[in-house]
Amino acid sequence: MKLSFFILLLATIVCYQTTAYSQSLYMPRNVQESFEKGVRSPDGRPGAHYWQNHGRYDITLTALPPDRTIRGSEKITYFNESPDTLHSVVFRLVLNFHKPEALHYIDMDSTRFTTGLHVDRFAINGQPVTWNDPQGHFTWQTVPLPQPLLPGDSVRFSVDWHNEIARKSDREGRIDSTTYYLAYFYPRISVFDDYNGWDRLDFTGYQEFYNDFNNYTLRVRVPEHYMVWATGVLQNAGQVLQPAYARRLAASMHSDSVFHIAAPGDWQAKKVTAHQPVNTWIWTAEDVTDMAIGISDHYNWDAGSVVVDDKTGRRASVQAAYNDTSADYHHAVAFGKQALHWFSRHWPGVPYPYPKMTAFQGYADMEYPMMVNDASEPDLKFSQLVENHEIAHTYFPFYMGTNESRYAFMDEGWATTFELLIARAQQSVREADSFYKVFRVNSWINQASQEVQVPIITPANIERGLAYGANAYGKPSLGYLALKDLLGDTVFGKCLHAYMDRWHGKHPIPWDFFNTFNDVSGENLDWFWNAWFFSHGYNDLGIGGVKKRPDGYLLTIKNTGGFPIPFDVLVNYSDGTTGTLHETPVVWMRHPAQTVMTFKTQKEVASLMIDTGIWVDAHPQDNTWKAGH
Repeated sequence: MKLSFFILLLATIVCYQTTAYSQSLYMPRNVQESFEKGVRSPDGRPGAHYWQNHGRYDITLTALPPDRTIRGSEKITYFNESPDTLHSVVFRLVLNFHKPEALHYIDMDSTRFTTGLHVDRFAINGQPVTWNDPQGHFTWQTVPLPQPLLPGDSVRFSVDWHNEIARKSDREGRIDSTTYYLAYFYPRISVFDDYNGWDRLDFTGYQEFYNDFNNYTLRVRVPEHYMVWATGVLQNAGQVLQPAYARRLAASMHSDSVFHIAAPGDWQAKKVTAHQPVNTWIWTAEDVTDMAIGISDHYNWDAGSVVVDDKTGRRASVQAAYNDTSADYHHAVAFGKQALHWFSRHWPGVPYPYPKMTAFQGYADMEYPMMVNDASEPDLKFSQLVENHEIAHTYFPFYMGTNESRYAFMDEGWATTFELLIARAQQSVREADSFYKVFRVNSWINQASQEVQVPIITPANIERGLAYGANAYGKPSLGYLALKDLLGDTVFGKCLHAYMDRWHGKHPIPWDFFNTFNDVSGENLDWFWNAWFFSHGYNDLGIGGVKKRPDGYLLTIKNTGGFPIPFDVLVNYSDGTTGTLHETPVVWMRHPAQTVMTFKTQKEVASLMIDTGIWVDAHPQDNTWKAGH
């Protein structure tokens, strides 16, 4: 039986024009300075003086498997759009993480150790400069400039280098003796931004990345009979592929079908690639934050495409490269097409912004622009979930340029949210929610330690273990979903689209996100941001008391954990009928510790239960009330 409830929120006013009750958000001093300079705006938009630097990279890479030595050369033009005169630049050298003496926050052994990246030649504006290897920190190096780089000016670098890839792959390295995944493979200029200056965080293997938006031309030289998959658009398919395979690839770009471009028999017959000792594959990509490369002489290659923008009819290519023995990867193109179709039309509801997505079978379960490096999984549903999650990262951090190293919740939290929402569409709400609770929530909500109650806003680069996992994935995802419940899909979607429109191709920080939602929703949500992102809260509601009244019942709900979460009250009547009342997080706005409500009924209530759904309650024991007890 469906009940008509007349809810009286005695401790909360439903009409929540909250400006008078705003709580200012903590803001570190360096971020305050950025707002004061007009680089960022209190309404959530980029400020009148917003700026960011960028580069143009022309890279040639040579890989000759099974030789594990990779050789590269690059020309970089770096543009200083900042108001500052730069006397030095910082180069990021991620592959030095493999040095045994580097700082490691993950388990390492000899299979992952190398001698790092070696710069063989270095020049600035055409003039040779002595390169001094970094000491102590290893994964970045400050390079003095011969002449200051003025605002609005540019400087050119030429770099030759070589490195040995690790024998065991993680985010990058050797997949098998003739299959490599190359990521973070080139010396790049670190981000110089408005709130931290040069990004000098050590890469420790734990946190993720923060890069400028750059334009790339990439040439990958590999032996005959080797395929290359990479970020960007292949420019010379007709020169590196045999005609039949180039035609299949071209046909896949305009069809809903899945094409098996190359299979084991094709490789055994050695008829896929052009017959010359070394083939040079040329790729280009614009306004992307990184490049990644997959190489193999035996991987299956599937391809298809999907319309991602109904207004223009634009299609995106979806490709997969994998071992024939990996059963789940035979579905990878179909999974990828589903993901791009759904993400483009539902959540976030922004057409997939790039021309291609490739799923490459490795070990990392890791995202890269236009590529994912995922392990093979025996469970098809879990394999699809992982692919969904990594493809969702297209929007955060790549489309939005967030700082994963410091604010992991701005990308992992969103990817986790979209992972749940698409799973509800692909499976069922009950099944998707159940898995989400097990996979994303239970591991931290059932921990009583201080570590998992560190505020989400805590910089991710100083977090490890349970604190990082909780604050990057489950907790912020629940916060975003609670906000969606609070605002409703229409307003939430409007705010999300405004945030993405304002900040795509730029570098938003948390306060830009908070301010945009405040601005577009027309509500001061600082009470919500404070509770979810700046507090030590968690999920824990309980029934504080039930009183019978002549016209119904008075129910007190206490919020011990402090997070403003939505909840359902499930009512069982003595006549066997039931009813459900849903409350959004707004009930915690004015009095976050408890809310009191009444509902009118002439029936006797036998029992009441609070159901918090995916917001798993830390202490469900006090969520039930029974008459007479």
